[in-house]
Formats: sequence, structure tokens, C-alpha cells
Amino acid sequence: MKKNLTDSKKNRVVVRVPGTSANCGPGFDCLGLATTIYNYLDLTLIRSGKVVVESVGEGAENIPKGRRNLTWQAVSRFLKAVGKEDEFKGAIIRMKNNVPISRGLGSSSTAIVAGLFAANEIVGAPLNRQELLKLATELEGHPDNVAPALFGGFTVSVMQDGEVQTFSFLPRVKLKLIVAVPDFELSTRLARKVLPRNVSMKDAIFNVSRASMLIAALVEGREDLLPLAFDDALHQPYRKKLVPGMSAVFDAAKSAGALGAAISGAGSCLIAFTTLHSGLEDKISTAMTTAFKSAGVTSKALILDVDRRGAQVVRR
Repeated sequence: MKKNLTDSKKNRVVVRVPGTSANCGPGFDCLGLATTIYNYLDLTLIRSGKVVVESVGEGAENIPKGRRNLTWQAVSRFLKAVGKEDEFKGAIIRMKNNVPISRGLGSSSTAIVAGLFAANEIVGAPLNRQELLKLATELEGHPDNVAPALFGGFTVSVMQDGEVQTFSFLPRVKLKLIVAVPDFELSTRLARKVLPRNVSMKDAIFNVSRASMLIAALVEGREDLLPLAFDDALHQPYRKKLVPGMSAVFDAAKSAGALGAAISGAGSCLIAFTTLHSGLEDKISTAMTTAFKSAGVTSKALILDVDRRGAQVVRR
């Protein structure tokens, strides 16, 4: 009995993974940032084929159990990648979720990254974060959420011949993030379905210039340039019909002093940006939730910072 208990402890780890916000306005499918709202995973790898899933917090009642669970799928993919699938055939997965489900704050990415990162730690960390990112991108389909969940800070990701390369950095502008969380979910599949197959050269240039300006301003600490940098022409104009009151919420945030506002990921959350020294977080959050209310949408506001570390071990 003591031996089994000792083995169980060796095969167990608790990790923390930040929620994320992708696109940041003009950086469609390539920019992302990690936020200070976290999901926790307590993972034990076991030798039997049993998969037990327990969850509390956001969306707990809707999280799949057993082998359909996304975290287990990530764990299973990792074990196959490192040749451990015969050694560990099952897992005990306990989750505490603070990231809202299907709201554009990276809930699926946290599940994937948590599974990969925790399993990697248990078996001695044979893969580095870049190698974990490759697996996470395969599972998620694109890197803009999984990259900041792994690395923290802001990330710029590029796909080349099926491989992902990511640049992670911490902005020199001390940002505060105000996230308006409406009381309805929005599936990524639906949010992608409304996008056009082709865009104009004018809209492409609009986004390239603003995404470039956004990165340059953040890296150089040019707060004065940020109000020019968060607008988008490639995805937000088409998605606003899926988020009632979106334009009014953006306008309200900017009128209250926000540097800019954007859809968080594919939505339904909307995110506004200000600075730590502005002291405008409460004013902006009230303006955003009030504008949503005027559109008939109940919402709550989260005031967050940029997470600096990405996925971390909490306890071994």
C-alpha cells in the first residue's frame, strides 16, 4: 500500500495555466496575450486504462468526462509523442476552472496546455516549451491562444510548412485589461463561419499597418501610439452581428479613456486596454457593462493584468 501511494505521488503534479486573449484587434490568428485569470489542473497518471475527470468552477457541468475530455486528449497525445502510452494508460484529472467557457478567453487552450505541460512534468520534462507548442498547435488548430498560455506575455506566432515559430515578449507599457464578459457563449466555429473567404487589398494593408504599429508601440513603450493600433478590418466587422451592442461597448470604453478595444479571441468577450497609471479601470468597466445592458445583454467585468510567466507548476 505504501509503495502504491508513493508511486501515485511521483506521478502527480498540479499546474496553473493562464487564460488568453487572441487577435488583440488587428493580429488575426497570429497575436495573443496571457492574462491573470487561471485554470488549475491536478493530474495523476495511472497505469490502468481508467480516466477519471472531476471539475469545479466555470462550465463544470458541461465539461466532457472520460476519454472525450480535452485535457485527457492532450495528455494522451503527449504520452504517444514521448513513447509513454504503454506505461500510463489512464489518468485522474481534477480541474478548477476560472476562465469562462466559450467566451474568447482561451478555455480550450488552457485545457490543452495544462494536459501537455502537466504530463511533461510528471515524466521528467523531455520536451521543451517550443516542442510542447507544436503539439498544442496540432490539437488546437492554430497557435494564437496556446502560445501565450505556454509562454506568457504577448506572443507573435507564424506558421511555416506546418511548423510554428513564436516570439514572446513583455510589453514596456504597463497595461491593464478590462474584459466585459456577456452572459452568452459564442462558438469559434460560428465566429469563423461568418468571415469572408477573400478580403480587399485596402483591408489587408489596414491590418498589417496596425498590427505592426501595435507590436512596435508595445516593445518600445510608446503609449501615445496605441490608440492607432487596436482597430481591425479583417474579422471584427463581420463578427459584430454575433455580439449585440459590440460597437456601442467599444465606443463606451474609448469614451471612458481606453486606449483601444477589441473582440477577445472569437468572442463573446470584449476587451479594452488602458495603462496601470491611468486609474481608469473601474470607469471603463462600468462604461462597458452599461453599454451592454443598453443592448439588452447582461455582463460582468474582469480587470486583469498581463500574465508574465505562462504555464507554471504549482505543486509536485
